[in-house]
Amino acid sequence: MAWFAFYLLSLLWATAGTSTQTRSSCSVPSAQQPLVDGIQVLMENSVTASSYPNPSILIAMNLAGAYNVEAQELLTHKLTASDAADLTIGQLALTIMALTSSCQDPENEVSSLQSQMENWAPSSSNAEATAFYGPSLAILALCQKNPEATLTTAVRFAKTLLANSSPFNVDTGAVATLALTCMYNKISVGSGESYRALFGQVLKDIVENISTRIKDNGIIGDIYSTGLAMQALSVTPEQPDKEWDCQKTMDTILYETEQGKFKNPMSIAQILPSLKGKTYLDVPQVTCSTVVVLEEAERKNPTFKFETTMTSWGPVVSSINSIAENVNHKTYWEFLSGKTPLNEGVADYIPFDHEHITANFTQY
Repeated sequence: MAWFAFYLLSLLWATAGTSTQTRSSCSVPSAQQPLVDGIQVLMENSVTASSYPNPSILIAMNLAGAYNVEAQELLTHKLTASDAADLTIGQLALTIMALTSSCQDPENEVSSLQSQMENWAPSSSNAEATAFYGPSLAILALCQKNPEATLTTAVRFAKTLLANSSPFNVDTGAVATLALTCMYNKISVGSGESYRALFGQVLKDIVENISTRIKDNGIIGDIYSTGLAMQALSVTPEQPDKEWDCQKTMDTILYETEQGKFKNPMSIAQILPSLKGKTYLDVPQVTCSTVVVLEEAERKNPTFKFETTMTSWGPVVSSINSIAENVNHKTYWEFLSGKTPLNEGVADYIPFDHEHITANFTQY
């Protein structure tokens, strides 16, 4: 039997996992799910060759589960090719999370963001609250990649937030909550109580401020800040004194969606994760198919190339490094996990973390 093997997969930048545990659960009624699906399709259809590569859209697409795979791949490739030097701190952080959610390894972008945040400081002791929005995203993105290396920067950021006296901003507060919740959750109980106490204190102050912006109909701040605020309130370890009625917020958002309030792709990207029961903390848990991991292997190793052929069962790998299947010779590429053949196609099989998958060129 003719055979030739490639050992492909020990690089998995996103692993299978469950969604972030929420403190106040709510969901979209099944009768209104088509409404949510409709705005997701509208958002995904905004991705074209000429459109601005918006990382928030890719994050939302991956957290929700993309319907338009071509748009997903196009946006991933456009963000991969973007120049980090042209991006603000916030844009760079979102790009890192977007690429991570697409199972890419944004190593260069992470290094750049780490360097920028090591030198970051607000312009004054009472800087506008919006000045903390980008840095909050940066702490969140860096926490998800390397929380230990981010700790010193996160502590300095948290202390700066405590000392700042500018008027509160819901969007900034929500993203800061997600960032510091990530750091809080990464610290083992008993090994960093002073850090947990600091992050907990800041989180308590922020979520209390967010809770005072909850209107009688459930909207938090305004309709377009509600999506991020829902994420924040659903995951924070420090709950506000005023109980939040998540379902009331969800019902109002669905009503406003029905009224056509969410037509702009960016506004959809902000609300969609909450409608799908996800938050930005779920970015590292997004799962990717074997095809995606093959694409990442190809990107990281220029000597590795593969091709696929579309069949009624979806794409199959037909060639690796110019060694192609041949019907006349009864040869094909077989994929195995360890010594066990995969029971799903490469478009459907979801690898687990540190799994070793072999591509074996063999005969049937």
